[in-house]
Amino acid sequence: MKKLLMVLSFALILFLGTSIESSAASNVYIVKSGDSLYKISKMNNVSVSNLKAWNGLKSNTIYPNQKIKLKKATVQTVSKKATASKSGSSTVYTVKRGDTLYKISKSQKVSVSNLKAWNGLKSSTIYPNQKLKLNKTATTVSKKTTPSRSTSGSVAKEFTVSATAYTAYCKGCSGITKTGINLKKNPGLKVIAVDPKVIPLGSKVHVEGYGYAVAGDTGSAIKGNKIDVFIPTQSNALRWGRKNVKIKILN
Repeated sequence: MKKLLMVLSFALILFLGTSIESSAASNVYIVKSGDSLYKISKMNNVSVSNLKAWNGLKSNTIYPNQKIKLKKATVQTVSKKATASKSGSSTVYTVKRGDTLYKISKSQKVSVSNLKAWNGLKSSTIYPNQKLKLNKTATTVSKKTTPSRSTSGSVAKEFTVSATAYTAYCKGCSGITKTGINLKKNPGLKVIAVDPKVIPLGSKVHVEGYGYAVAGDTGSAIKGNKIDVFIPTQSNALRWGRKNVKIKILN
């Protein structure tokens, strides 16, 4: 009797294993030559829209030997969401040249107001390589977007430069800096044009007689120890003239 029970138990295990395997296999359909989503939907009593949603299809095009899910993979979807929420890369966005808060908000499906709140932004100005939080709990610290008003940071380097001034309203000027700052829309920002070989773009600086600023632009005549400070009005830019000033590059 004991031997018979063992045989029956083994048979039951085999049966259950086969059933589970068959059930899992029945949730996936392998596309054959001549198949279409419409044909597959009718054969398996599901809608074309669900087939596309469950398989991430953007069109009705399918290919022979392609595996098509026949039901929503609930467990798998939850697992992916849990992984994404723990991933640092999914909660932080690195600003690229040409990005705007509006563009980022659309691509990441968050509002501009939330982006500004989560990152402590006082304006819509952002800079290339800046790190932006994409949710409230992100732990990565973003760079301040108003370095022209920042007094924080130790001095990494100090030297004397020849400084001239420029405006955003010269003939043929777009008002957009090398790093994408719109000076016409943000006339209150303090930005300087630099030689990137001397002062890296994006650096926070303090310029004698000008204040705290960001190295956000370049110029064909700005080579070596020369800078060009942004001043909103033509009259004040002319009044600045050319002068030697001390500049501090901040950490």
